[in-house]
Amino acid sequence: MTTESPPSSALPLPRGLLIVLGLAATVIVIAGMKAAAGLIGPFFLALVLTIAAHPVGMALRRRGLPSWVGTVACGVVVYAILLGLALSLVIAGARFATLLPQYESDFDDVVDNVRGWLDDAGVDEERTSAMVSDFDLGRFADFATDLLGQLLGVVSNLAFIVTLLFFLVMDAAIFSGRLERARADRAPVVDALTSFAHGTRRYLVVSTVFGLIVAIGDTIALWALGVPAPLLWGLLSFITNYIPNVGFVIGLVPPAVLALLDGGVGLMIAVIAVYCVLNLVIQSFIQPKYVGDAVGLSTSLTFLSLVFWSWVLGPLGAFLAVPMSLFAKALLVDVDPASSWVRPLISGGRDDQRPESRPDQPT
Repeated sequence: MTTESPPSSALPLPRGLLIVLGLAATVIVIAGMKAAAGLIGPFFLALVLTIAAHPVGMALRRRGLPSWVGTVACGVVVYAILLGLALSLVIAGARFATLLPQYESDFDDVVDNVRGWLDDAGVDEERTSAMVSDFDLGRFADFATDLLGQLLGVVSNLAFIVTLLFFLVMDAAIFSGRLERARADRAPVVDALTSFAHGTRRYLVVSTVFGLIVAIGDTIALWALGVPAPLLWGLLSFITNYIPNVGFVIGLVPPAVLALLDGGVGLMIAVIAVYCVLNLVIQSFIQPKYVGDAVGLSTSLTFLSLVFWSWVLGPLGAFLAVPMSLFAKALLVDVDPASSWVRPLISGGRDDQRPESRPDQPT
C-alpha cells in the first residue's frame, strides 16, 4: 500500500503582496538612479554614442581593414559628435546672452507698450507698475547666463565621458563576438540587448533626419524674416529635436525673444507661427509616429519617457529619454519570453517583434 505525499506547505505569496513588493523595489531603484544621476547620465550618453558609431567600425572590418582601424574610426566619430554637441549648446547659450544687452532700449519700448495696453484695459496704475516691474531684460540675461552655466556644468563631465568613451569604443570591437557566444546559454538576453542596440540606432536615424528637415526650414524662415543669427537658431532646432515632443519649445524661445526685441510683436508672432506650422507639426505629430514605428514605443509612452527621465536624470535625461526607455524595455520585457504579451501594448502602432539576430550581425 502506497501513501501519498502530503502537499507542499510552501504557498506562493498573494498577488497583492507581490505587487506591493514590486512597487516598493521600483521606488528604491528609481531613488537610487536619481541619486546617481550625475554618473548614470554621462555613462548612458557614452553608451548611446558608442552604439551609434559602432557600425562604422564594423563596416571597415568587413572591408578587410585591421580591427584597430575600425576602432580608431569609431572613436573619431564618437568624439566628433560629442564635441559638436557640446560646442553647439555652449555657443547658442553664449550668443543669446550677449545679444540681449544690445536690445535694452527696444526692451524698454516693449515694456512701455505693455504698460499702455494694461492702462487701456482698465488696470489701475499701481497694479500695472507691479506687473511691468517683473519685466526686466537683466533677468532675461541672467536666465541665459544661468542656462549657460548649467550647460557648462554638463560639459564639465566631458573628462569622464571622454575617458569612458575610450574604453567603450575599445571594448565594442570584441563585445559583439562575446555576446554571440553567450547566445547558446542566454538567447533571450542576447536578443533583448540586440533589440535595444538596433532600436537606439533607428531612433537616432529618424531623429537626425527630421532634425535636419526642421533645422533647414527654420534657418530659411528666420533668415527671410530678418531674425538675428538664423544659422545658430537652426542648429539649436536640430539639437533640441532629440528631445521628444516638446523640444521645439526650447528651440523657439531665443529666436522669439530676439524677434520681439528686433522687430516687435508682429515679427515675434511670425516666428511663433513658423515654428508652430513647421516644428510643432513635424516634431509633435509626424515624428513621434515614425519614432514609434521604428523603436516599438507608443507616442504616449514616448512623452511619458521624456517626463520621467528628465525628472530622474535632469536635462540629460530629456535627450536620453527614448534610449533609456528602450533599455528598460529590454531588461524588463524582452528578456522574458513570458512577457511577450506586453510588447504589443506599448508598441508604436505595430507588433514589436524582436529582430532575428545572426552570428555575423553587429549589435
